[in-house]
Amino acid sequence: MSTAKIDPPQTDTSRADLVFDAVADDYDAALAQGIAVSGEDKNFFARGRVEWLGRCLSDRTAPLGTVIDYGCGTGSGAPFLQEILRPEHVLGIDVSHKSLAVARADYGGSGTSFAHCDEYVPSGAADIVYCNGTLHHVPVAERAGVIAYIYRCLKPGGIFALWENNPWNPGTQYVMLRCPFDKGVVKVTPPAARRLVTDQGFEIVRQDFYFIFPRFLAALRPWEPSLTKTPLGTQYQLLCRKPLQ
Repeated sequence: MSTAKIDPPQTDTSRADLVFDAVADDYDAALAQGIAVSGEDKNFFARGRVEWLGRCLSDRTAPLGTVIDYGCGTGSGAPFLQEILRPEHVLGIDVSHKSLAVARADYGGSGTSFAHCDEYVPSGAADIVYCNGTLHHVPVAERAGVIAYIYRCLKPGGIFALWENNPWNPGTQYVMLRCPFDKGVVKVTPPAARRLVTDQGFEIVRQDFYFIFPRFLAALRPWEPSLTKTPLGTQYQLLCRKPLQ
């Protein structure tokens, strides 16, 4: 991994850096406060996202080299990316130095590493970039720069899995109001997300809405895969591909 300060995403990361540095040590508690209404913890959602991604990619047979977790925060998604996708390497990238310090302490080791976005130089070698709940923390005018950075990270044919909170879901609105680090953000609607990725050259593979039923309706969750095309889920995945040429 290069440590040269070259080719960072063309964004002002100072606000997000300050916000997430401030909550790095208490991030799990702050997140738990927000999602408590669902009856589930963060690991339920983290595992569910990566399992759905793996299901969407089930026809891929080639072994994965590098999977990047862009906006990795304190790194808690890395074990699920390793366990379910089974790549050679998971690289977490974030703007918050304090969050990265927590990630390295808790999850760094064989097959998993972490880097600040100002330090990692995109090399066009990643098989997958996974990004969950990050884009709404980026100022609207700077989001294209983040998507362009992710595009440069991927090899031709590489996959970008963009997960965002669904602002069309009232439950999502309520949860985000309860999260201290979501105050003042501009939410990313599915049409806005599609425009962002296609403007930077990505091809859209599919879009799915997920996490419809809270825990007290868990008996209905087996129906979720048949409902992913309806905008009911609290999150959505926009699955994209970098063209081969």
